[in-house]
Amino acid sequence: MNTAYVIVTILAAAWVGYSAAAVFFRAGWVVEALTDYGVPQSWWPWLGAAKAAGAAGLLVGLFVPAVGVVATIGLFLYFTGAVITVVRARSYAHIPFPLLYLAPVLVAAALGYAA
Repeated sequence: MNTAYVIVTILAAAWVGYSAAAVFFRAGWVVEALTDYGVPQSWWPWLGAAKAAGAAGLLVGLFVPAVGVVATIGLFLYFTGAVITVVRARSYAHIPFPLLYLAPVLVAAALGYAA
């Protein structure tokens, strides 16, 4: 297994896990943004759970590659949906934020494919 792949995957999982924790613990910057985007509060636990599952899936994917692929696809869809939500809310300056979470996931996937 490629060392870079393992390191980037662990960092990506930690980064997405941090994002999930921010939703679960209702960090002020998350609450403000989700409210501004018009995301109903009833969705927030599910969004956090989706991110947490994706982060866990990335880590499991180090040992079971199929799980990592599914986690990557799920996180890609999640953060693509986040970009669409930001665009629909016309908060164009916030578009980079979901992309900052998506980028390491995609880099980990590319490194995993190359390994």
